[in-house]
Amino acid sequence: MATSVRHTTLTLPAAPIGPDNPLPALRGAGDPHRVEIPEDTGLPADMARQLGYRPLRSLLPAPLRDGYGRRRRATDLDAIVIENDRLRATVLPGLGGRVYSLYHKPTDRELLYRNPVLQPAAFALNGAWFSGGIEWNIGATGHTTLSCAPLHAARVQAPDGGEMLRLWEWERLRDLPFQVDLWLPDGADFLYVGVRVRNPHHHTAPVYWWSNIAVPEQADSRVLAPADTAWHFGYAHTLRRVPVPASDGADRSYPLRSAHPADYFYEIPDGARRWVTSLDAGGRGLIQTSTDTLRGRKLFLWGAARAGRRWQQWLTEPGTDGYAEIQAGLARTQLEHVPLDGGAEFAWLEAYGPLAADPATVHGDDWAAARGEVAARLEAALPRADVDAGYAAWRPYADLEPKAHLATGSGWGALEAARTGLDLPGTPFDAATLGEAQQPWLTLLRTGDLPATGPLPGPAPVAPAWRELLESARPGPATDYHLGLAQWYAGDRAQAVRSWERALAHGAGWQPRYCLAAAEAEAGDTARAADRYAEAFDCADRPDGTAASGPAARTGRAVLPALAREAVPALLAAGRSEEAARLLARLRPAELTAGRFRLLTAQVLLAQGAADRAREIFDTGFEIADLREGDETLSDTWYAIAERLVAGAGPVTDEVHARARAEHPLPERYEFRMRPV
Repeated sequence: MATSVRHTTLTLPAAPIGPDNPLPALRGAGDPHRVEIPEDTGLPADMARQLGYRPLRSLLPAPLRDGYGRRRRATDLDAIVIENDRLRATVLPGLGGRVYSLYHKPTDRELLYRNPVLQPAAFALNGAWFSGGIEWNIGATGHTTLSCAPLHAARVQAPDGGEMLRLWEWERLRDLPFQVDLWLPDGADFLYVGVRVRNPHHHTAPVYWWSNIAVPEQADSRVLAPADTAWHFGYAHTLRRVPVPASDGADRSYPLRSAHPADYFYEIPDGARRWVTSLDAGGRGLIQTSTDTLRGRKLFLWGAARAGRRWQQWLTEPGTDGYAEIQAGLARTQLEHVPLDGGAEFAWLEAYGPLAADPATVHGDDWAAARGEVAARLEAALPRADVDAGYAAWRPYADLEPKAHLATGSGWGALEAARTGLDLPGTPFDAATLGEAQQPWLTLLRTGDLPATGPLPGPAPVAPAWRELLESARPGPATDYHLGLAQWYAGDRAQAVRSWERALAHGAGWQPRYCLAAAEAEAGDTARAADRYAEAFDCADRPDGTAASGPAARTGRAVLPALAREAVPALLAAGRSEEAARLLARLRPAELTAGRFRLLTAQVLLAQGAADRAREIFDTGFEIADLREGDETLSDTWYAIAERLVAGAGPVTDEVHARARAEHPLPERYEFRMRPV
């Protein structure tokens, strides 16, 4: 059959993504990937430079996406199918362009881990993410902010004369456009993926890219790559070089032979062909290879201990098989960002397809022989020269204009095109995609000022060019508030505080108060931060403090839960538990039933000396839908309650600490710790 690109609908049990958090993401949501490197680690020079190159200071301008729950219902999802007589790839353009399925017809096999549900979880940099398939991660260390966001999609002529699917968008964390072209050469067993990241600016930009592939995980699944060493990163936040496949007494190429979640970044020698694969007991599975620009390869495993199993259950249905991740990226590790000069681009070709190798060799004790067997089978199925030739053939087609649009992404790229007159061949950011979120910024471009009336604009551009426009605009609540966001994004914290103080003087509502609270917290002034958070909550809870935070014109009432999530911990940190309790009491009863507020209520009760009542909340049971990767709040609170129950009014000694853990073991439902404990 001729290769086709067509629309379809995929129906899955899905929890709705829900509304974005109305608070600006000044501080992000914690970084589970922070790393501490001993001086004697012996990092390669380029790796050492890139580990410290331009880390994110905040998630601006991306919004936090934490409005989802865990109640799923049958949901129709727009999907695009790319198909030839050998393979069928199913892509979800409305969810980051995720390749949901890659089905090999001759062997009747699904090559990917295909999650039977769509359950958001807080693994993306800005929150909502879901597991399974192939995802395209751009921006900064972690899962992209576009994990659950729509991309532009269209049909484009493929290099072999057929059709390919183009996905593209403007990534806002680094202010860079990118595209992903997917096609199936006629009769091919491999999905080809051409990727391009462009820097249209004059300045050098930090780039992060990892293609993340979820693969089925069984006890006998083995992950192989052409490497004898790897950089191991665990959730104890250390990076060290280890041998491959065996280290610390176990063969880590079998994901279920490790206890705890971990990353293994393979050191592939210069000049070697770059690939990674996961093969089952019969030597069958998926293999990914690429041109050499996509340098890194990685295994992520959940491990066989209780927390890893709990996370796997959290992300799907009970009783569902687990998964591991094999990945490919621009750098050796995901902890690095790679400089891209102004006006330059990174581009490469990836290929995904089935592999069948001799199982005795693949699972034998001779690692070199196992790697060699995979390399030989890959070369027979898809010669390295063919991948290089495929890349060369694709490059002229990367600039072709899309001919039939299939899905629409955001209007932020069109806003940048309006500001700069930028023309990016192959990835048009059409003015027709400009929406309500972009309208205030178009007004700033056309008139030099933000709209003088109406609510403060919502999601805001914060790049240097927009800061310059705001600095030239007439002062006012909206201008000063958004100028403060742009200054904070640039690391100019003192100027940001001054701008937010001016916004307050001009009559702005809760937004600058919240920003000032976050600034005090960042500066370590616990008492002042608590004051500011309480003021922001009070302002939003008064009719004259009501202010919309975005195009949907949220009321002050609607932002109260988000503000309470920030204010209550700040008040507790300042030793003001009674005030924290009173603030919680101002929320609606239905809001207090959410898992996050059940936890906060327990923490307030503990601070008030009512450990028994705090324990009752845990015993009754609750779930925090947006619990973040690496977050140990549940276990920390459980053990703090246990220690107080054991100690009574006395001090928490080492003996009390030990007894609490022995007499009050953490229930499995609250076990999400991703490191040895």
